[in-house]
Amino acid sequence: MTDRPIMLGIVGDSAAGKTTLTKGIAQFLGPENVTVICTDDYHRYDRKQRAELGITALHPDCNYLDIMQQHLSQLRTGQPILKPIYNHKTGTFDAPEYIKPNKFVVAEGLLGYSTRGVRAAYDVKVYLAPPEELRAQWKIKRDTQKRGYTEEQVRAEMLKREPDSDAYIRPQRQWADLVVSFYPTPGHASEGNGNLNVRLVLRPNIPHPDLTQVVTTNATHSDSAIRLGLDRDMGKPVDVLEIDGNATSEQVTNLEKFICGDIPHLLAACDRSTNPELGKVTGTTGETLQSYPLALTQLLIAYHVLKATQLR
Repeated sequence: MTDRPIMLGIVGDSAAGKTTLTKGIAQFLGPENVTVICTDDYHRYDRKQRAELGITALHPDCNYLDIMQQHLSQLRTGQPILKPIYNHKTGTFDAPEYIKPNKFVVAEGLLGYSTRGVRAAYDVKVYLAPPEELRAQWKIKRDTQKRGYTEEQVRAEMLKREPDSDAYIRPQRQWADLVVSFYPTPGHASEGNGNLNVRLVLRPNIPHPDLTQVVTTNATHSDSAIRLGLDRDMGKPVDVLEIDGNATSEQVTNLEKFICGDIPHLLAACDRSTNPELGKVTGTTGETLQSYPLALTQLLIAYHVLKATQLR
C-alpha cells in the first residue's frame, strides 16, 4: 500500500514521558491526522488479578502480545481494530474501542518492541531513557496527583517492578532508531522540567538530517548549548545530539528552520506564533513551561515520521 498509515513507536518505562512527547509530535503532524493508541491496554490481567498472581504489568506474560502484534499489523495496512481499554484509574478494563487509523499511528507503551513481529510494524522507533531518579520524580507526581496513590505506595511499586524493568523494558532500547534522554544539569536537579537538557542518540537505522551544517560538532557544554558528536550506544557507533535547557531562541530557531526546510509540511508547524503548544511541559508546581529541548525532540521525531512517507 503506497498510502498506508505511517507507524511510530514510543516505548519506555512507566512515567518516562511517553504521553508528553506524543502530544507534541501530534501537534507537528496535525492532531486530525494522528491516531494514538496505548499498548498497555493489552494487559492480560487487571490490577487485582496481578496482585493475586504476584506478577507485574511489565512482564510479557501479563500482556496479550500476540493480539497487540496482530492489531499493529492491521493498523499498518489501514484496517480498523477493536482495541481493549485498560483503565489506569480503576485498575480494571473498560469496553473495547473501535479504532480506525489515520495518516499516522502512534503506539506508545511499555512493551512495544518486545517481539520481532511487533517491531516490524513500525516505520520509526523511539525509546525514552531518562535517568531513574528523574523518572521516579515524574512517576510519584503523576500517580499521586492523577491515580490516587500515596508516595509510599508508588515507591513500593517501583521497587517491586524493578526486576521486570531491568529484564524486559530497558533491553528494548536496542531496537530504537532514536533514544531520548532528558536530564537535569548536574547540580541543578531541582530547577524543574522546563530547564532539562536532552541527549538524543541517532542510530544509523534511518536517514537523519545532516545536522553538521547547523550544529557545532565535538563541542563542550561551555562552548555551545547545542552540540553534535560521535559516541557508542550499546556497543555500536552513533551520532549524539545534545540540547541544553538554556539554549537561546536564536539557536533553536536556526535548527528548527534547517529541519523544517527539508519537508514542506513542517514549515507551518514550525511557526511558534501559530503553534504555541510546542515544547510545553508542566513545571514542578503545575505551571506551564516552554522547553526548547522538548520542542526540538518532538520536531525531529515528526521529521522522521514525515520522511517515512517519502520512503514507504
